[in-house]
Amino acid sequence: RRVHGGWYISRLFDIVESTHRYISGTTSTAAVMMASPNKGKPSTDDDSSKCNESSTGTGSRTSTSTTETSTDNTTTTTTPVSDESLAQLLCQSLSVEDAKEKPVQLLPSLTLDGVAKYIRDGKCSKIVTIAGAGISTSAGIPDFRSPGTGLYDNLAKYNLPEPQAVFDIGFFRENPKPFCVLAKELYPGGCEATPCHHFIRLLHDKGVLLRHFTQNIDCLERVAGIPIERIVEAHGSFSTGHCLNCRRKFPLSFMKEAIFNDRIPTCVEEGCNGVVKPDIIFFGEALPVIFFQRVQEDLKDCDLLIILGTSLTVQPFASLVNRVSDGCPRLMVNLVKPESPADPFLAMFLGGGSGFSFDKDDNYRDVFYESTCDDAVSKLAGLIGWERELKQLIDCATGTTAESI
Repeated sequence: RRVHGGWYISRLFDIVESTHRYISGTTSTAAVMMASPNKGKPSTDDDSSKCNESSTGTGSRTSTSTTETSTDNTTTTTTPVSDESLAQLLCQSLSVEDAKEKPVQLLPSLTLDGVAKYIRDGKCSKIVTIAGAGISTSAGIPDFRSPGTGLYDNLAKYNLPEPQAVFDIGFFRENPKPFCVLAKELYPGGCEATPCHHFIRLLHDKGVLLRHFTQNIDCLERVAGIPIERIVEAHGSFSTGHCLNCRRKFPLSFMKEAIFNDRIPTCVEEGCNGVVKPDIIFFGEALPVIFFQRVQEDLKDCDLLIILGTSLTVQPFASLVNRVSDGCPRLMVNLVKPESPADPFLAMFLGGGSGFSFDKDDNYRDVFYESTCDDAVSKLAGLIGWERELKQLIDCATGTTAESI
């Protein structure tokens, strides 16, 4: 519950109910705070003062004040309610801090050159990379959302109720055929790792990669030689599969043989005959436990976050950008700048923050570089002084594909 933000969700019901009574004038400020304190969380001496501060507001657009007589003949008077005070009250109840002091800018400049100097000068040793389909498109693997070329734009021939249904676990159980047909296009067998994958490997070789989180299911991080313990495949991978009925495990070769012969992979366990599904995460399935464990452990220690080739539209992965510390620099490389990289309300429960500040006057840590991932990392490697080493990694890996891992 703690890792999944369940504590916040369970408290929200109490908070909303109590705040509604507060707005209606049917309970006191103290009652609201008693209904939604930091139950199960450490408290400080400052909590009570913050609660009192949050229950009084000035300069409000609307306010309400009532007096109520309780059954024991004592009178409780609510303080005036304003939008601002309610916002502060909710933030305090959820332990979401507001009005934080602006951290010191760590990057020499909010540019790719500034990020390169930050790395080159040894200012970071716990880099976390977050990757989407954009780091694999140059390997010949299509992304999902690019207009015209993305997978979702080319699924009409499968007669689906909606494009995303091909990755819906409920739909797959009823009709696995569309996914098995599409899997031929997704199968990473003959693909080589891209320069971007090799750059992430170079970060590991330099001893500065803390963790690589990927949404991709193509196994190309493994092809590049990034140790599996450094990788979190948030949406699973094609590397193994399991029978949906008996849970018997099958290797990639078993599924490939069936899929490329236009058959649905079927369990060979006597009396089973269940469908064998690759161990990728479908809509309607839980993300692997290791994802939440690594998020909890790694992102608080991250001293540079690099986001590569993702539009940050799928939760909870998209909210990872909000889990790093307030002072941690963040570089995003993509062809399109996101307007809102993570839902602010969900971000409260998954780690605070409300997205990037690329174009804001008070930006002190966010850098957006509009480019393909390969071009961006090649330039970044050159600026750091790693261009020769990156080229060596790429040359040595030529011919290595997912078939060989």
